[in-house]
Amino acid sequence: MKITILTLFKDLIEDYFNHSIIAKAKARGVFEVEVIDIRDYSLDKHRHVDDAPYGGGAGMLLSIEPIDRALKACRSDDSYVLLTSPKAKPFSQEDAQRLAKKKHIIIICGHYEGTDARIEDYVDERVSLGDYILSGGELASLVISDAMIRLLSDAINPDSLKEESYDDSRLEYPQYTKPAVYDGKKVPDVLLSGHHANIARWRKKMSLLDTYIYRKDLFDKKPLTIEEKILLEEALKEK
Repeated sequence: MKITILTLFKDLIEDYFNHSIIAKAKARGVFEVEVIDIRDYSLDKHRHVDDAPYGGGAGMLLSIEPIDRALKACRSDDSYVLLTSPKAKPFSQEDAQRLAKKKHIIIICGHYEGTDARIEDYVDERVSLGDYILSGGELASLVISDAMIRLLSDAINPDSLKEESYDDSRLEYPQYTKPAVYDGKKVPDVLLSGHHANIARWRKKMSLLDTYIYRKDLFDKKPLTIEEKILLEEALKEK
């Protein structure tokens, strides 16, 4: 997979890809990243890429011309173009899984008060992180990239992807590590028992309980099975 990010803050984007799991995956050739400074495609001698909106209003808009010129320089038949925008449904794990199958993702980072609306004719999809406003699309582009990259083959240990939150419309169960007791707080006995069947059942119950407490709406997306209803009832009584 190749990821191309169009931004006004090239250094900010590039630095992220030089750390931790993402950097190791890049070094192994799992994915390729290209970061393009939109200002490099400005025809203005001062490299301006924004202007005041027609009709008046506060703030400045990213102009369509430098973005279109940047797109033409990096786009191919395999490219799929995303525009970060608050006018889109929130990005989800399902979106990450779908987009991770693309050969080339181009992400345009919005900024200022937004972009000239005509740029939407040049993109395949708008994407948002949620119902709030950021000062720019750079953080969104990194979140989207990270979510896709970790799903790529050989990016991380496949076992780490099993039973993750949202993969099955359920939140992941709570996990613990040493010490077994800290500040009077004990790791659940079942996790120390070595009884794999009991551990698996406990984890399923806790997954359902946390989903019920924090993201009950996920049950609308995937209704509870009879077995899950029984486990959740047990977990609620125990709680």
